[in-house]
Amino acid sequence: MTFIYLILAVILIIVGITKFKIHPFLCLFAVAVIYGLAVGMPIQKIQESINDGFGKTLGNIGLVIIFGVIIGTFLENTGAALRITHAILNLIGPKRVSWAMALMGYIIGIPVFADSGFVILSTLNKTLTKKANLSIVGTGVALSMGLMATHTMVPPTPGPIAAAGIINAQLGLVILLGLIVSITSLVPVIFYTQYIGRKYFISPETNIEENENTNSHSPTLFKSVLPIIIPLLLIVLKSFNDYKHFLGDGFISESVNFIGSPTIALAIGILLAFLLPKKLEEKMLSSKGWIGKSIIDSAEILMITGAGGIFGKVLQNSGLGDMIGQNFSELNLGLLLPFLLAATIKTAQGSSTIAIITTASIISPMLDKLGLDTEISKALVVLVIGAGSAVISHVNDSFFWVVTQLSGMNVPTGYRSHSLGSALLGISALLICYLIKFFV
Repeated sequence: MTFIYLILAVILIIVGITKFKIHPFLCLFAVAVIYGLAVGMPIQKIQESINDGFGKTLGNIGLVIIFGVIIGTFLENTGAALRITHAILNLIGPKRVSWAMALMGYIIGIPVFADSGFVILSTLNKTLTKKANLSIVGTGVALSMGLMATHTMVPPTPGPIAAAGIINAQLGLVILLGLIVSITSLVPVIFYTQYIGRKYFISPETNIEENENTNSHSPTLFKSVLPIIIPLLLIVLKSFNDYKHFLGDGFISESVNFIGSPTIALAIGILLAFLLPKKLEEKMLSSKGWIGKSIIDSAEILMITGAGGIFGKVLQNSGLGDMIGQNFSELNLGLLLPFLLAATIKTAQGSSTIAIITTASIISPMLDKLGLDTEISKALVVLVIGAGSAVISHVNDSFFWVVTQLSGMNVPTGYRSHSLGSALLGISALLICYLIKFFV
């Protein structure tokens, strides 16, 4: 019955949002409570799930979203985004935006959480897409899939590095194979995003035309990229220091860990964005100016993302993961077992990291029985778990809402583009892992 309730819950969300036009925040919240009551969760546990799901989700990415939107507003309104657009279009050509965004997401997804990376690059993606006269559906999903590829399969992102530790796989081998599998599996996904972009055309909402006409004195390219590049470099530096501890344990290491945290790094990005206008004016910093508009624009994204966190937390606390593990554990499917287990948990509760860690914990004692106890097999197990954790990103995943809301997509379009793209990414990665195992 728990599986039936889960299917009914997802159907309720889709029908409520698309057919009855209920706001996603209210629909996600209501269905989360109904599901918790239906599966017999204690009232206190439901309340804790609501508080934890909303609070922890927004605690992790809330300020990142707000700061990212503020940086984006300054990039748009000062003409800096347009300056960057001209440089990139001259470099890659006007029709290769999907490839550019996927590769940018691929690189940034290694040190940065996918949600944060999408927020940081969203404005740039909108501007590039508008200039190239392409659909934000295609380029937005290309960016989200690039981020997801490395977020789920390449350490030092939390999920893969935790799985490698639980399974006792060689981390260097996981990183090497992870880079190969993730970039290869991303190629068919990019072709899919180009197809879906032609099928569903949505013009990005951006002030690029206005900026082009009114900002004849836009900042230099060097100054324009600073609010984007510096926060990313700081986050990357912190990630490598956490992984290698090359700065030791003294003051310098502590300082890097502080300024490299996503919130502080993006706060520094805001300060750099303040350098973009020729002169800071009241209309930019006031509650009714650029800052005020950015916060208002962030509110809906924050509420929907938080409601998605509530739904995911209720699913987690209902014991769904343990039940799935018990039902799959007796099947002897080789690499397919960890993939299916991770995919089922991911689809059910929304979090790729939780799906990876849960699956690794279940699979670890079974490696001998599955014939997956060699070093190469252990590394491939980590990767197929990561591949499964990409399948399928939908309404119970906060990343789904970040992508669709910032790209202006409704839920059905999000399912046809982002959700199907995540399924294609995971399945492609699984097939590549099988090829590697066959030849190695």
